[in-house]
Amino acid sequence: TTTTTTTTHIHASASSRCRPPWLRNSSQRASRSFSLKASSSKQQQQQQHRDDFESFLFEWQSELCDKLTRLDGSNENNNHEGFCDDPWEREDGSFGRTRVFSDGDLFEKAACNVSVIRGTLTETRAKTMSSRGRKGINPKGGQKYNACALSLVWHPRSPHVPTFRADIRRFAVEPDSASVGTETNAWYGGGMDLTPYYLDEEDAKHFHGKCRDVCDEYQTRESVEKFGKHSLYRKYKEFCDSYFYIPARLEHRGVGGLFFDDVATRGGEDGDASVAPSDAKAFTKAVALSWLDVWEPIAKKKRNTAITEQESIWHQQRRGRYLEFNLLYDRGVKFGLDGVTPDRFESIMVSAPPRIRWDYKATPPEGSKEARLLEVLREPVDWVD
Repeated sequence: TTTTTTTTHIHASASSRCRPPWLRNSSQRASRSFSLKASSSKQQQQQQHRDDFESFLFEWQSELCDKLTRLDGSNENNNHEGFCDDPWEREDGSFGRTRVFSDGDLFEKAACNVSVIRGTLTETRAKTMSSRGRKGINPKGGQKYNACALSLVWHPRSPHVPTFRADIRRFAVEPDSASVGTETNAWYGGGMDLTPYYLDEEDAKHFHGKCRDVCDEYQTRESVEKFGKHSLYRKYKEFCDSYFYIPARLEHRGVGGLFFDDVATRGGEDGDASVAPSDAKAFTKAVALSWLDVWEPIAKKKRNTAITEQESIWHQQRRGRYLEFNLLYDRGVKFGLDGVTPDRFESIMVSAPPRIRWDYKATPPEGSKEARLLEVLREPVDWVD
C-alpha cells in the first residue's frame, strides 16, 4: 500500500515571495496581507501543539531573520523585501517554516528553516538508529517519533566572507509497546562550521575560540579531571572534521567547527557520560544562540573587500565542493529526501549555493592563496588547542 502525503502552503503568496525578485509581481505582493490573516488560525493551532524546544526553534528563527536582514542592509538601500516566509504543513501533523533571503548586499543567499516531522520508525531507520547506540529503539520499527530542527546556511556574495552552516535538532521516540517505562527518549544534535574560500587564520582562530567557549561552559567537572580542559570542544571539533569530509576529493569541506549528535537527555552519550555536556538541551540552545556572535565579526571585516574576476571564479568552483558534500554524504539531506514530496523538495535543497562552477581539473597554482586553502582542507588544524 502506498500512502500519499499532501503538503499545504499556509500562505498562498509565500512560495511566490521565495522566488528570485525578477519573478515576482506587484499583485503577488498585494495579496500577502490577506493570506497572512487567513493563515493565523492555522499558526495558532500549531503553536498550541509545540513543546518548549519547538517553540525555541521558531522564536530564534524569527529573531535571526530580523537580525540578518538588518546586517545585510539592502532593505534600507533599495527596498529589499527581506526574508520570504513559506510556512507549510502536512496531513500527518508535520509542519515547518522555510525562510530565504536572496540577492542582498552581504548575502547572495541565506536560508533559515524550521521543520517538525512526525512519523513512525520504519524497520530500516530503526535498525540504523539502534546500530548507532540509541537506547530504547526497537530494531523492528513501529515506534512513533518526532524530529524537529532549525537549520541554516549563509552564502555571502563575497569570496572573502566564509559560508556559515549551522543547525540544532532533537529526535524524540515514544516508548515501544513491549518496553518497560513510559518516558519518551530524546537525543540532541547540532553544531556549526565555517567554509572559507580564502584562508584567514585569525578568522579561523576566532571562530574556534568561540566554539570552545560554548563547550567549556557545559563541560562537566568529571570530564575536566579525567580528560583535561576543553575535552568537550576537542571531541566535537574532531567529530566535525570527520563528518564534513569528501572522501572522493581527499579534502574537508571547510575549517570545521562543532558537530554533535545522539546526545541523550539523560545518562550521557552512547554510554560515555564523562564527555557529554552537563545538560543536553541547554547546551544545544546555547550553541544556537552563539551563531551570530561567532560569524558576524568575520563578515563585517571582509564584506567590502575588493573582488577580482579570478577570485569570483574560485568562489564558484569551491561552492561546487559544498554541494558535492551535501548531495553525496550529508545525513540531514538524505533524511529529508526520504519520502519528500515534490512541493517540499525546494526546502531540502535550499542549502545549495546560488551560483556554482565545475571546471575540469581546476587546480590552483603552487604557492597561491587558493593552494594554501587546499593545504589546510587536506589536513585539519588545531586552531586554538
